[in-house]
Amino acid sequence: MLGTFNGWVLAKRYGFISPSDGSMDVFVHQNSVLPNSVLRTGDQVEFDCSQTLKGRSAVNVSSRHNVSKPVDQRPVVQIVSSLHSDATTDQNDPMNDEVEHTDSASVSRKLLKEIATWKREAKAENNDQYFWNVKEVSQIQAGDKYFVIGRKGSGKTAICEHFNQMRAHDVFSDKLSFKNFPFNELYAHKNQKFTTPNQYITLWKYLIYSSVCRMMLKNEAVDAELRAELTKLYGDELPLSRRIGKWVAKEFGFSLFGISAKVSKDPHVNQGEWTAYVDYLEDILLSHAGEATYFILFDELDEDYRDVIQAEQYQQYTALITSLFKAVQDVRTTLGANPALRVFPVVFLRDDIYEIVQDNDKNKWGDFRVDLNWDIAKIKKVIAFRISRALNPTGESLEFEDAWRRVFGTGLIGIGSGAKRKTSTFEYIAQSTLLRPRDFVAYLQNCAHDADENNQFITPDVVKRVDKAFSNYLREELTDELFAILPDVVNIFDAISQLRKWNFSIDELEKTYGQQIERGFIKEKNIKFVLQTLYLFSVIGNVTARNRPVFRYQNREARLNFNERVAVHRGLFKALQIL
Repeated sequence: MLGTFNGWVLAKRYGFISPSDGSMDVFVHQNSVLPNSVLRTGDQVEFDCSQTLKGRSAVNVSSRHNVSKPVDQRPVVQIVSSLHSDATTDQNDPMNDEVEHTDSASVSRKLLKEIATWKREAKAENNDQYFWNVKEVSQIQAGDKYFVIGRKGSGKTAICEHFNQMRAHDVFSDKLSFKNFPFNELYAHKNQKFTTPNQYITLWKYLIYSSVCRMMLKNEAVDAELRAELTKLYGDELPLSRRIGKWVAKEFGFSLFGISAKVSKDPHVNQGEWTAYVDYLEDILLSHAGEATYFILFDELDEDYRDVIQAEQYQQYTALITSLFKAVQDVRTTLGANPALRVFPVVFLRDDIYEIVQDNDKNKWGDFRVDLNWDIAKIKKVIAFRISRALNPTGESLEFEDAWRRVFGTGLIGIGSGAKRKTSTFEYIAQSTLLRPRDFVAYLQNCAHDADENNQFITPDVVKRVDKAFSNYLREELTDELFAILPDVVNIFDAISQLRKWNFSIDELEKTYGQQIERGFIKEKNIKFVLQTLYLFSVIGNVTARNRPVFRYQNREARLNFNERVAVHRGLFKALQIL
């Protein structure tokens, strides 16, 4: 085989070769270099590949000095140790090295500059370049799925933005974002004919139908005269909160009734109440919306959830969300009478909010639900895709190993006391995350920015520096998620921090927690509820008999075992000052 020698690890007797075929780097020990052949960083080499229990190892290695390529001016760990140094080192075991090493010979500084511009928030990202088309997207596009459920940072907004940016002569989308929305505007418009939790179904249907009318203005297949009439009602760019106020006004209803009377074969009697407008719009859509697909996207519905503390607020909010799910199903059934009309409302909702929704029909919703769960294999695919698109915005996706080494190079990073144990940079980073796409985007973006600012590549020091900043980021993310359930979350984190260790018994935490209650820092006295909530969000996990922590994000069916010790998630160690 042919390849490029990346250099010897400082004070050791091994290094790595990057094969010319683009496969993973191959370990090489100095004892495997042929006599009278000296390897220099950047040399092209010939070698045979031997498979060992610990991976591939190069043997019969020789340098092709005459075709040696110019050495890139990079901080490759250089290195030449004496060829006659201690020969007792295990030639196939780089894990015994006490010097952290990542070889950056394959890293592109231009790539790092691009990754440094990545955005954590999907709304700010270049969706055309970086959107990874998972299978769930096809199911939503076909209308088979329309409830998208997942944790914060799991990719809901990225999917929502993908559909919001769809453009075709017969495909239209309207995103209804409830970020910074005055939810009292919604609570004020319940249908008194329905009991809890169905009192907002009429409102949601009205919003869906009105959104379709807005999109019909852009559909040239719709009758021009009707579009002109609808433009008088819907041809504005008002923010969503003001639109709702306008749409429920009596004057608006009279105009809407007039259009309905013109297009309906069986016009309704004008009742003057906004709740009757739904019937008017239904007639218009069934008869005149044309052969088209309309996506109505409900996003950022958690805005009021953060402020739900009192029981009355909680009941209002859960009724509002429950009504939305029922309204979506009702719309799909009603408008399904016209097979040419594809009206697809799609709800994007956090999984912890979905958990609190209680309704007799909830089991039926499962047939139309997409759960955005991530595992190592899936995360590697999306990372490889993003790195590949950073290299080439329209190119094919590289294999994960190839993509990763173009950012972090090859080699290992120290962990544990004295950094004597070694792991790959991916494993090191993954252990700090909750296996969410946003976590990896944030981590890689910070690593690339740090390296670029300091005119270097991503060394172990850079990764460990970023790990501290990432820990603070993760604490802020979890604080935001937990606040509606545990308003004392900041002080609860402080109680955990005071233990100064990563795993402990529940009795130990109860003692510290009780002290915080006595001091007046925490009001929630139900420690069992607090522990279950922290476990639900993977702040803590159980420690198994083998001293291995297990968290819920790794196993969605897992439940807290109160008889076992608990562990804090590694990503919070630095933010909570756990040593």
